[in-house]
Amino acid sequence: MQALNQKKFWPYLFFFAVGPGLVVMLADTDAGSLITSAQSGAVWGYRMLLLQLILIPILFIAQELTVRLGVATQQGHGELIKSHFGKYWAWLSVGTLLLSCIGAIITEFSGIAGIGHLLGLPTYISMAIVIAFLLLITWTGSYQSTERCAILIGLFELVFVVVAVMAHPHYNEAWQEMWNIPIHNAQFMYLAAANVGAVVMPWMVFYQQSAVVDKKLGPVHLKSARIDTAVGAVITQVIMVSMMVITAATIGKKNPGATLDTVEQISQALIPFLGKTAGEILFALGMLGASLIAAIVVSLTAAWGLGEVTGYKRSLEHHPKEAPWFYGVYTLVLILGGVLVASKINLVSLSVAVEVMNAVLLPIVLGFLYMLAIKALPEAYRLKGKYAIFVGIILGVTAIFGLVAGLWSLV
Repeated sequence: MQALNQKKFWPYLFFFAVGPGLVVMLADTDAGSLITSAQSGAVWGYRMLLLQLILIPILFIAQELTVRLGVATQQGHGELIKSHFGKYWAWLSVGTLLLSCIGAIITEFSGIAGIGHLLGLPTYISMAIVIAFLLLITWTGSYQSTERCAILIGLFELVFVVVAVMAHPHYNEAWQEMWNIPIHNAQFMYLAAANVGAVVMPWMVFYQQSAVVDKKLGPVHLKSARIDTAVGAVITQVIMVSMMVITAATIGKKNPGATLDTVEQISQALIPFLGKTAGEILFALGMLGASLIAAIVVSLTAAWGLGEVTGYKRSLEHHPKEAPWFYGVYTLVLILGGVLVASKINLVSLSVAVEVMNAVLLPIVLGFLYMLAIKALPEAYRLKGKYAIFVGIILGVTAIFGLVAGLWSLV
């Protein structure tokens, strides 16, 4: 009877469950990831397209575990680490998460500041506008409304697919190059490792599990939440592929050594090939969507993660007066990121340090994720058997790639 009821109401269950996976995946394609993809296409053409496709199942495998943990335990990631491994490991995990979130918000705000520069706006004005906008979304809404706003903003990234078509790539050339992989070239392998390190970030694991709990998804929503995550994984990699194709078909053909460290540099390099509409306006819309949704996600992740180890109220369903610490941490992360970006510190050096830190953290984050999937889940949802071995290998290889990329950056 229960199975029949679930089948009858499946469309409702599906549309209710959709959201956390799509939001976190769109946020994954943030300003830093898009710049990495742009550099890959400009320098190596279409040779990393195959890697981007391989990363789709890897991304799904990691984030699907967070869905299982959320729906089956109704606890956030930090909360589970605390209950199964102790306060020390929980504080270590959440402490590094907070550093990662602050670093990420700086990256997103740097991207937004770059868009502001394209429009002739000073950095401090761009920061004031975006912080006010993000505070309005969360302080006056609920989880559902915040999620809908985030998805709507993130879908602006799909303009990169349009721009990729406008770049007129040679599909036969792309097909041939994607199989011609220079695995013995150290520079190629370094950039490949950077692409892998940009796929599974520490805040993604924390965010989706906390979002599943805040949305009150349960075991009955597991199938729908998995579909949500799978669709999101495909969309985010399509966006990454689109950015790679854009630069491979344009800059990569005429000026593969062009400097592409900022939003302005990428846009200015594209305008001679694509014109002002595609090279600046559409590009700015896509980058704005990527940066804004990532800013929402990392700020909420910091507020959720800290609440999971301290115990303060931590839900978007609570009014700010009911959960002052939750909204306070969210606001503080936004303001701190805005102040740092507006202060004109050396953001390039800071971004490199953040990327190194995130890469080095991958073994810890994925290690906890894997152990929790084996230890914390009820029997019916537990990771076990051959699939557990397979997942362990996939996450292990991903973590090693991230660690290697981080260590190479220090050399």
